[in-house]
Amino acid sequence: MNKSRLLSFLKVAGVIALVSLSRGVILYADSNITICGSTTVLPVATRAAEEFMDMHEDVSISVRGGGSGVGIAALIDGRIDIADASRPIKTKELKVARERGINPVANVIANDGIAVVVHPNNTVTELDITAVKAIYTGEIANWKELGGPSMPIVVVSRDVASGTFEVFKKLVLRGAKVKDGALMLASNKAVATTVAQTPGAIGYIGLGFLSEDVKALKIEGVTPSPETVKSEEYKLARPLFMYTNGKPKGLVKDFIDFILSPQGQAIVKEVGYVPVR
Repeated sequence: MNKSRLLSFLKVAGVIALVSLSRGVILYADSNITICGSTTVLPVATRAAEEFMDMHEDVSISVRGGGSGVGIAALIDGRIDIADASRPIKTKELKVARERGINPVANVIANDGIAVVVHPNNTVTELDITAVKAIYTGEIANWKELGGPSMPIVVVSRDVASGTFEVFKKLVLRGAKVKDGALMLASNKAVATTVAQTPGAIGYIGLGFLSEDVKALKIEGVTPSPETVKSEEYKLARPLFMYTNGKPKGLVKDFIDFILSPQGQAIVKEVGYVPVR
């Protein structure tokens, strides 16, 4: 390319750049983000991705669930950009990550409560944490032992890949094991659907999955809600994370910044969680 053509090319490139900036368009070197993990965080990640892509037509964001453990493992393997998680990374996961040159950094994007739910026709309206633990360990097996109908309790839990399970294990089970024969399901939606269709069932789900199809029980006298999580009255609460390899940068940073912006935090609130800003 001769000097005159080079100068012409640079002038055209400069005009394009100025036009892009004047229109608020950001052109990314890498325009793809892959996200995987928590089914609790999934509604926020999905909605945020849709709105972010509407604002940036050159960007493609792939979002899927699978559970917090699955997402963190994929981040450690270098297969994704963001791992959604509803629990903190474990010490052993962090050790493996560092051995592989990965530096997981937690970005808190929302807070959530874990609601204990039953079938809408169940007359029980309230339990304490001790009773919930006794149900899940098999010490209490019939609703009549708790003032409800004479009906066997069907125990529904999240599976071991779930961050919600890990938090429930810490806050409720406190070292005890879930009873043999419990239904171990892969998502909040699966738990909610099973409880809604099973009169004797009990399960636990994130606040964003509550609906009229299930009844949320008061725990220690407090109704699970965004308001009681924010006020810290409701004790079965936890932060929600997006883990990145190192501090977010480039497109990934802009996406997480969007979630933490007023527009992104409005999404958090709309899906039933508690904004952090």
